[in-house]
Amino acid sequence: MPMLSSSMNCVADFFTYETTKSVVVKSWTIGVINRAVQLLIISYFIGWVFLHEKAYQMRDTSIESSVVTKVKGFGKYSNHVMDTADYVTPPQGTSVFVIITKLIVTENQVQGICPENEKSYMCESDNECKRPVPTTGGGILTGLCVNYNATVRTCQIQGWCPAEVDTKKVPVMLEAENFTLFIKNSIRFPLFNFEKGNLLPNLTTEDIRNCRFDPEKQPFCPILRLGDIVKFAKQDFAKLAATGGIIGIKIGWVCDLDHSWDHCVPKYSFTRLDSVSEKNSVSPGYNFRYAKYYKHEDGTEYRTLMKAYGIRFDVLVYGNAGKFNIIPTLINTVAAFTSVGVGTVLCDIILLNFLKGADQYKAKKFEEVTDTVLHPGSSSNPVYRSSQTLGGRCEEKQSTDS
Repeated sequence: MPMLSSSMNCVADFFTYETTKSVVVKSWTIGVINRAVQLLIISYFIGWVFLHEKAYQMRDTSIESSVVTKVKGFGKYSNHVMDTADYVTPPQGTSVFVIITKLIVTENQVQGICPENEKSYMCESDNECKRPVPTTGGGILTGLCVNYNATVRTCQIQGWCPAEVDTKKVPVMLEAENFTLFIKNSIRFPLFNFEKGNLLPNLTTEDIRNCRFDPEKQPFCPILRLGDIVKFAKQDFAKLAATGGIIGIKIGWVCDLDHSWDHCVPKYSFTRLDSVSEKNSVSPGYNFRYAKYYKHEDGTEYRTLMKAYGIRFDVLVYGNAGKFNIIPTLINTVAAFTSVGVGTVLCDIILLNFLKGADQYKAKKFEEVTDTVLHPGSSSNPVYRSSQTLGGRCEEKQSTDS
């Protein structure tokens, strides 16, 4: 029987209906809190959501972009005059390219056997040259310990000989600081079919020939001095040219298409992308190797190996465009009006838990009505009023069914 009664109670509790009961609490404290929260929410939606974030717009973040670069300038390195064909790689003018500022050259390498020149491969006997990993920086170990010079013996290797010595001191081409970089960038926002480039219509041929980018005086000039780029990235050019590094050139297109076409303009910024590598003592900076191959008259192949240090430039394009659309406007407007109700929730929490007279408020706010209470003999138009106040005066709004 107790179990049957419990089951019936559960069923009865399930088939219930809840409706809102309106209770007006005339209290300065709650009234001020309620209006302050509503004002704060409305200010947030107007100031941040609509004005700052432009939530009334539809946005296109899938920017399409192309970048073409050209470097100009002459430098002098090891009694050779260097032009763009010598120090720019790759030469195609892509968005990622390297300006070579230092070279360690190993000439006339041929395939053969020779002693390794690394200190870690110094030896006294052949047994010291039989290692689990039979490769070195210069080639493959043969297992023999041979004379490197009159006093030093090292392990013998098979590969390109003589082995590279990459610890020798070489000069740095500091003239690269005055080289110039021309950037031609075209972008498109496919959602709005909007196209534009960084070569603005008011730029003339004379302007492009003479201008140099400056964030304040010439913010739209497409000609940038390499020394200025490194300075804007807060780096020292001489140090960067000696060790190598990676500089990011960011071109931002954040466009409000509710304004005219002329208002959509690029914004340039600069940063060092490998700043973590700069602090690493194991492999700081940026370098790579490449070789030029030749043949003797008898057909024997030989090469010149070059370990290049340089500054790599990555041109990064990002952006988004926005334009008024009724759908996001309606969605965010409804969200704003709905959020105003948060003030009511907060005031209820304060009334139910923190204000004096919270128990009386709970009694007025929550009332349970059953079929047995609404018997035919009761008044058809009951009105209940309470003389108790919650920091002020409390009234109930009631209506009758006709």
